[in-house]
Amino acid sequence: MPLSAPPRSVHVLAAPGARHDEVLTPEALDFVGRLTAAFAERRRDLMKERRRQALRLATGSPLDFPLVTTAVRADPTWRVAPPAPGLTDRRVEITGPPDRRMALNALNSGARVWMADFADATAPTWDNVINGQLNLRDALDRRNDFTSLDGKEYRLDAPDRLATLVVRPRGWHLDEEHLHFDGAPVPAALVDFGLYLFHCGQRQIDAGHGPYFYLPKLENRYEARLWNDIFVTAQDLLGMPRGTIRATVLIETITAAFEMEEILYELREHSSGLNAGRWDYLFSLIKTFGHRTDFQLPDRAKVTMTAPFMRAYTERLVQTCHRRGAHAIGGMAAHVPGKDPDAHQAALAKVRLDKEREAEDGFDGSCVAHPGLVPVCREVFDAVLGDRPHQIERTRDDVEVTARDLLSVRRISGPPTPEGLRTNIAVAVRYFDAWLRGSGAVALNGLMEDAATAEIARAQVWQWLRHRVVDRETVRQILDEELASLGAEYPWAAVEEVRALFQRTALTAELPAFFTTDAYPRHLVRHPQRELPTDDRG
Repeated sequence: MPLSAPPRSVHVLAAPGARHDEVLTPEALDFVGRLTAAFAERRRDLMKERRRQALRLATGSPLDFPLVTTAVRADPTWRVAPPAPGLTDRRVEITGPPDRRMALNALNSGARVWMADFADATAPTWDNVINGQLNLRDALDRRNDFTSLDGKEYRLDAPDRLATLVVRPRGWHLDEEHLHFDGAPVPAALVDFGLYLFHCGQRQIDAGHGPYFYLPKLENRYEARLWNDIFVTAQDLLGMPRGTIRATVLIETITAAFEMEEILYELREHSSGLNAGRWDYLFSLIKTFGHRTDFQLPDRAKVTMTAPFMRAYTERLVQTCHRRGAHAIGGMAAHVPGKDPDAHQAALAKVRLDKEREAEDGFDGSCVAHPGLVPVCREVFDAVLGDRPHQIERTRDDVEVTARDLLSVRRISGPPTPEGLRTNIAVAVRYFDAWLRGSGAVALNGLMEDAATAEIARAQVWQWLRHRVVDRETVRQILDEELASLGAEYPWAAVEEVRALFQRTALTAELPAFFTTDAYPRHLVRHPQRELPTDDRG
């Protein structure tokens, strides 16, 4: 579509909310409409290709490094753009939903970067989506101080100590049902990206940074190319120089692990590196190869980052990034400080060990889910980096990773334990309930869990049932027990909705690609003119 062509209208199907008109301005909707007109069809085609690729792999096609891009991998000369302002030193990053309290805690945490997560850490209710945009704009305008109901005051610290803001839009697989264009929902990724860039892009430039993003769940170079084309068009529409937008890609699918260099290549002038997304990566492995007995994983707690296939994944990520002048960011530590000091110290020791491994392997920084983990992560990377902002000069030429290394799961395979089965069901049940009630980041068993945790939990149950290493009656019995426990602890819990969601996404013959694509239209969509039946509401 020519950039000057007037788009068709984007229609808002949700009820108006407080201050929503500040985000859903005619100009902002026009911008989202132009992006949708230009790129929605390509996105649909890529989602069809995802399904075709999944079928090919499920029917025995091998997964390997693409032959057609051998020249890209072999060319030693190309590099990504130099680090953008505010993204040079990324030794500690913190992630969480874009709610008001998290914004203040994250910006004040001492972390160098805050990833405001509209994806896995946010249940995409309409209020969460639009209020998240308001919260980010208010944070950039330094007007998001507030006092909570318990009287606690939340204030921004001195501006020179605030974390750099990076936004993670929702993945390509999700729609935003409250905004329609040409009679169809707008891709959720374009909503989150477009509204933030339109309202906050220039604010960030004026503040000396820029509009920065984390891109989730990409599966191949073509999906990275789509994002790059969107960046070019968006910058042209808004009069921003090309390369102003920067994006870090989360390598959290098994197919993307085979195209790391290609993904960086497609995003060259807009790239700010890669991140190792652990739990989604394991979920992707199960989803892709769950039909094969040689890809059966044991309890997820036993699949550590020292497993051979996980070592291959992370070492290749560091090597790939540093070879191309890009940052390599490690996985997230999810521990939540609790009241038991001994348990807290034990958890911190595990976090420290994990971060030490990452820093020694060459990562330039790592992620935490709670401000209480920032000091230990910073101490570890300070010890390795010193005054240097990163260690990109460590090109890890000693690393050699083959396709077989990335897929060497058999060496850690094993049967699930009764405790592992119960933990997966309990976590999925409790997370589903919180998500249906609008919370995407949930503290469970001392860990801050998001949608990726629920995905791997239900996928493991599905895989174990498929290969008959657990029996269906045992799963149903544990499910009943955990739902009863949930209802006793939280009388308002959506017990029957959670039961139905678990049955539809974990107990079926085929594993649904994401639980969110099932639950979102059933439970979180609220059109004033089309309310869902009472028995389907979350």
